[in-house]
Amino acid sequence: MSAAASLEVQQASRLFKALGDETRLRIVALLSHGELCVCHLESALGLTQSTTSRQLSVLRAAGVVEPRREGSWVYYRLAPQLDEVCKQQLKALVSTFGKQETLRKDVEQLLETRGPGSCR
Repeated sequence: MSAAASLEVQQASRLFKALGDETRLRIVALLSHGELCVCHLESALGLTQSTTSRQLSVLRAAGVVEPRREGSWVYYRLAPQLDEVCKQQLKALVSTFGKQETLRKDVEQLLETRGPGSCR
């Protein structure tokens, strides 16, 4: 494979590697509804802070999510995809999330725990 061909698939490869984990897919599913504080992700998924941070780090390195700091809190949202293939693949994936029982339950849990003053 030529260097140019390798560069063409590099972004898509990074995206699929980052999404190749159930926990990271569940995080992306929650973030598809909008920006969330790390503590909301922890609570909705029943994860520890270290596990959540580690998974977000993988997603951040792949360009799937981007952080925003507000005081001592860090909020994440899905990052705009500059690569058209990645953009289309992520959009297609997100459109299927509502059909998955586990992901619907994650959203229900998020809605129960999220609210004013819910950040620890």
